[in-house]
Amino acid sequence: MTKTNSVRFLVTGCAGFIGSTLVDRLLLDGHEVVGIDNFSTGQWRFLEGAMKNPAFSLVEADLTNVKADVFKGVEYVFHPAANADVRFGTQHPRRDLEQNTIVTFNVLEAMRSNHISRIAFSSTGSVYGESTLVPTPEDAPFPIQTSLYGASKLAGEGLIAAYCEGFGFQAHIFRFVSILGDRYTHGHVFDFVGQLKRSPNRLVVLGDGSQRKSYLDVEDCVSAMLTAIEQADCKVNIFNLGTNEYCAVNDSIRWICEILGVSPDLDYTGGDRGWIGDNPFIYLDTSRIRSLGWKPKVSIEDGIKRTVQYLLKNPWVFEVRS
Repeated sequence: MTKTNSVRFLVTGCAGFIGSTLVDRLLLDGHEVVGIDNFSTGQWRFLEGAMKNPAFSLVEADLTNVKADVFKGVEYVFHPAANADVRFGTQHPRRDLEQNTIVTFNVLEAMRSNHISRIAFSSTGSVYGESTLVPTPEDAPFPIQTSLYGASKLAGEGLIAAYCEGFGFQAHIFRFVSILGDRYTHGHVFDFVGQLKRSPNRLVVLGDGSQRKSYLDVEDCVSAMLTAIEQADCKVNIFNLGTNEYCAVNDSIRWICEILGVSPDLDYTGGDRGWIGDNPFIYLDTSRIRSLGWKPKVSIEDGIKRTVQYLLKNPWVFEVRS
């Protein structure tokens, strides 16, 4: 899908972290983009560039009750919109069902009504639960689900696969590790930087700091998705997206403190999990996406440090999130 092969895309959650980065990349590549967002967590500032481009149009709408005609004339749907707050899932269990699973059903029905058959879905490595197979490949046996977020995303995957079989859709499903980079407004780096800005002498760490995690830069994430939709042509295409490395939470803390120039006392809450559903070891096998010629350009350490620099240069993100 190059500049000589322009496509009219629709991007849900277009004002979010991943969604807005994807919008900018699609516009840069010469495509038309329709963006949908209800701005519950998305930011207008993330769309400042896109709004100046005549190839972009914005629909302010809630996908829980979106009208199908919004999708009219679209050729391909990217669906990153979701409630991504894994940590507080047990406090608001209906939120994952409504904003992840039911919204995905609504998107699929709007597509069916408008004869749109291609979708790219942002899923999660959380669907693997606490897999005993590490690094975890796409065809790993699914263990018991450990988070409502992961369960809701897995349900979304199931719906999409069923629509592919029942209505002739084609899907690209992406199971992410945690994403970092510019416009990042949610996750442990955001929380740690926010804490240390308020109180540089103390940092509360959920768990014991030994949790091992993998992360991916948002630009690398977008490039991987575009590589997959251009080259993978099966009915249902499933890809893990991540790097071929991981780090401990304590490593991340050290890198963050280096950038901030602080040496806080670390207050661990204990245990090898920070919250219910927190997988103590996340490391995905990404050989399938790499076989298409993609590889990440940003290491985990550089990704974390770049994210800290972005947060320091954009303190307004802490104000709007609070």
